[in-house]
Amino acid sequence: MVRKKRTVPGESSGEASGAPGQGSSQRPQATQQGASGGGQHQGRGGYQGRGAPPSQQPGGGPPQYQPRGYQGRGGYQGRGGPPSQLPAGGPPESQPRGYQGRGGYQGRGGPPSQHPGAGPPPGSQPHDYQGRGGPRPRGGMPQPYRGGHVGGSVGPSVPSGPSRPVPELHQASDVQHQAPVVATPSPPGAGSSSQPRKAEVSTGQVQQQLQQLAIHDQSSASQAGQVAPASSKAVRFPLRPGKGTHGSRCIVKANHFFAELPNKDLHQYDVSITPEVTSRGVNRAVMGELVNLYRHSHLDGRLPAYDGRKSLYTAGALPFTSKTFEITLQDEEDSLGGGQRRQRVFRVVIKFAARADLHHLAMFLAGRQPDAPQEALQVLDIVLRELPTARYCPVGRSFYSPNLGRRQHLGDGLETWRGFYQSIRPTQMGLSLNIDMSSTAFIEPLPVIEFIAQLLNRDISVRPLSDSDRVKIKKALRGVKVEVTHRGNMRRKYRISGLTSQATRELSFPIDDHGTVKTVVQYFLETYGFSIQHTTLPCLQVGNQQRPNYLPMEVCKIVEGQRYSKRLNEKQITALLKVTCQRPHEREKDILQTVHHNAYSEDPYAQEFGIRIDERLASVEARVLPPPKLKYHDSGRERDVWPRVGQWNMMNKKMVNGGRVSSWACINFSRNVQDGAARSFCHELALMCQVSGMDFALEPVLPPCYARPEHVERALKGRYQDAMNILRPQGRELDLLIVILPDNNGSLYGDLKRICETDLGLVSQCCLTKHVFKANKQQYLANVALKINVKAGGRNTVLVDALTRRIPLVSDVPTIIFGADVTHPHPGEDSSPSIAAVVASQDWPEVTKYAGLVSAQAHRQELIQDLFKVYQDPQRGSVSDGMVRELLISFWRATGQKPKRIIFYRDGVSEGQFYQVLLYELDAIRRACASLESDYQPPVTFVVVQKRHHTRLFANNHNDPRAVDKSGNILPGTVVDSKICHPTEFDFYLCSHAGIQGTSRPAHYHVLWDENKFTADGLQTLTNNLCYTYARCTRSVSIVPPAYYAHLAAFRARFYMEPDTTDSGSMVSGATPSRGPPPEARNTRAGVGNVAVRPLPALKENVKRVMFYC
Repeated sequence: MVRKKRTVPGESSGEASGAPGQGSSQRPQATQQGASGGGQHQGRGGYQGRGAPPSQQPGGGPPQYQPRGYQGRGGYQGRGGPPSQLPAGGPPESQPRGYQGRGGYQGRGGPPSQHPGAGPPPGSQPHDYQGRGGPRPRGGMPQPYRGGHVGGSVGPSVPSGPSRPVPELHQASDVQHQAPVVATPSPPGAGSSSQPRKAEVSTGQVQQQLQQLAIHDQSSASQAGQVAPASSKAVRFPLRPGKGTHGSRCIVKANHFFAELPNKDLHQYDVSITPEVTSRGVNRAVMGELVNLYRHSHLDGRLPAYDGRKSLYTAGALPFTSKTFEITLQDEEDSLGGGQRRQRVFRVVIKFAARADLHHLAMFLAGRQPDAPQEALQVLDIVLRELPTARYCPVGRSFYSPNLGRRQHLGDGLETWRGFYQSIRPTQMGLSLNIDMSSTAFIEPLPVIEFIAQLLNRDISVRPLSDSDRVKIKKALRGVKVEVTHRGNMRRKYRISGLTSQATRELSFPIDDHGTVKTVVQYFLETYGFSIQHTTLPCLQVGNQQRPNYLPMEVCKIVEGQRYSKRLNEKQITALLKVTCQRPHEREKDILQTVHHNAYSEDPYAQEFGIRIDERLASVEARVLPPPKLKYHDSGRERDVWPRVGQWNMMNKKMVNGGRVSSWACINFSRNVQDGAARSFCHELALMCQVSGMDFALEPVLPPCYARPEHVERALKGRYQDAMNILRPQGRELDLLIVILPDNNGSLYGDLKRICETDLGLVSQCCLTKHVFKANKQQYLANVALKINVKAGGRNTVLVDALTRRIPLVSDVPTIIFGADVTHPHPGEDSSPSIAAVVASQDWPEVTKYAGLVSAQAHRQELIQDLFKVYQDPQRGSVSDGMVRELLISFWRATGQKPKRIIFYRDGVSEGQFYQVLLYELDAIRRACASLESDYQPPVTFVVVQKRHHTRLFANNHNDPRAVDKSGNILPGTVVDSKICHPTEFDFYLCSHAGIQGTSRPAHYHVLWDENKFTADGLQTLTNNLCYTYARCTRSVSIVPPAYYAHLAAFRARFYMEPDTTDSGSMVSGATPSRGPPPEARNTRAGVGNVAVRPLPALKENVKRVMFYC
């Protein structure tokens, strides 16, 4: 190891100067390492302890501050689990999610990090990092509204007050509705999240918000409007309106295990460790040593559960209210070298904070208490996590180990580890432990030279590294922890911060104050007797930029157990899916084996706290809803169809409303497809569109032509102009562009969609080369025809019940159904905006056509900012705008009626964000309606759709052909609203699709607001029936189509974004050469810190009106 500045031989190995965690995501990473053994927190490679007698003085001084990346000299690490690789944007887990400092508990509502200036915004967890269905505390009410209404209106500043239960939003369609305004979230990283959080909003604040709620119209859009009466009740999500009865009854098994509520007196203590370190592994090692030394002498024999941060929990009181201990840990890494062991003394103050109320939890589970006491649930969760945290590598709510299943290579130096997800949840049957199988990617513990050879897929000794090779290596290795191998037993660990710009043979450094320099090669030979072979490779740089240390690659090996949190490539994703894809009966068997292996009955922590876990899967009553009857055109041989096991086909059927394509053209970007093959393929596709019921011209306006992919913009615009030169004199437009793409087309697809949809105003249909040459492509062509039809403004099929006006709470009055989703950038893409998409039905009573709008917003912001906004126009003054408003107007124009009912399906919201999303977005919907007519307030039903959870349903008998589909999964239409669902609120699991491979994941629907007063049967049946109207295939789909369409639209809009060049020198996927945003672009400017979000280029009007995203 070589330091750039003055170094005395033998000294350099004792320093790991630097900023651990300088990964590509540019954020510190707290190491989250378990301890070894059954709760014996002795660090392997961390400090091993010797304790001084505790000082008897209560209290103590404030903990000494250290930077988040601080690990001391050499990094005081606990057992060698991986660093906590939080995906980009995830909040540093400095506190348990419900923790609020001494004696305070997080109430139900927004995540605790919403206090202004106290951490990331609600959307700071990436889309992929939501606890995956775990009982994340719903937190307190969102912070007071400090920034006024979106769009510039000024809201009142609300003073803070004491924390009390929050008041209710009154739900009734016969009174003027009100929804409190909530704050525009604070930007990511504003302030530190390492301090205990306080309750954000008091009763008084929310009452004040209710009083000051403004219903805006165009004349007073930027000022507070008329005062609406405030409700005095507490904020509650709708109660379950009884259980559903429709469908055929059956029994299914769920991966939930009954947990008996302990009868113990739970106490919470605040823990302060000085000097403060960010590594949970170090904290656990300190606390583990304290428990080993003083459990019987000072802790009354109690075995506490520790969250690795600031909170300690015991089953019964400790014999003090505050006590200070001194704990000495010794660095085992140094001892391997045979020298003097280095010691470090930690001062630990344990102070009583509060008692956790299990009676409150019991009342909640019995349905006699409306709010889940998150602190009690959190204690039980931490207790049950203690042992697996010590045994395995914790990642989020999951635990992984190379011993829990065979490792599988993913390529490029990565491998999969098997593991399990574990979360305690309140349900109707009582407490439930949700266990599911899981796999994730880890970096292989290879010598760095071997890792790089895999990464570049070549022998690196053959030719020197290119610039692009160096960029790829730097990106892959930055933030990765390595250990040196050239010093025998002394395996010092370091974190890589970069690569040297020079080759190893060219590197030298001063060794004394007289300017004497020595080369790295010479230093390693003389000091360690190690001859460096790969002298043309750069050195690894560890430590910080001011005091960088050099390590030759060949003396470094990657430390085992580091999770890979960046984006996987297509090949790796395919390999990972192959590992995780399990048939239902295999998954069920593995889950049961995991529960048996975890042996909760022998867990010393579970025993201490009196928690007992049933080892049998929960048996749950379910119902299989019948499929809806689907209508096709009367001219077909089959005018309607009853789907069988979630699927049907287009044979002998014609689309119920065929679209018209009278003029079309084709461009071929695939050099493997000759003009004749392209002509033939297009003719076959045109015939299929005709046969399926479309009015489709058989001949194109111009014959198909070939263009090179790198000239995509020139080719598209040129061909469009050529076609319009023919069509314009006839008063016609180009209705469709058919595009043939190479199978591997990189950014071509995204570039093409951006140009067509935001520049030319042209709908397009892309087809891959492999399908052009497919021998039997009738099924493929039929599916493509379905997509073309909806892009041309047609309908493929309609629910018979919709046409006969028999859908409860939809068919009686004009009803608009919205779908909304936000997609976030991949981990590692720190500056990319999040994309919000909203779609809404444009036909009634059919509810089949959906127009879509998209908008860019702040990085990882989950609340949709552009639902409604007001901006100042120099000529027109205050102008109301926003996606909901625009879609309501669009519905009005399409149907001639304004919606008298709104159903809003919202995808992608975690439990911790329910309150925030409801309050913020419901308020926006209300104001959008009021901006059209001051007294226009149609009743709203707001339903969250969740797919990222870990509940799985299995057939009671896998061998019963009447109980399973062809894949062995439960039948489509299976709905569960009992036992494993919420104790009192209106939620249900619905498996609306037939499985194809693996185990089906039911969608979880949770009603957050319901002024339309749906019955359980009404909403379950509507949701299931809508799943049969998805336009792109003849199958029922897994989530309700409006939510699915919103996801597609948001995904599509990623391609519209301006380029974002990263430090790698490469552009973000789908990026395009820089162009100024058009003046009509959707003006979304939500700041990330002080960075404005560049608006997306606007969709052309004719594109917005059709289902362009299909």
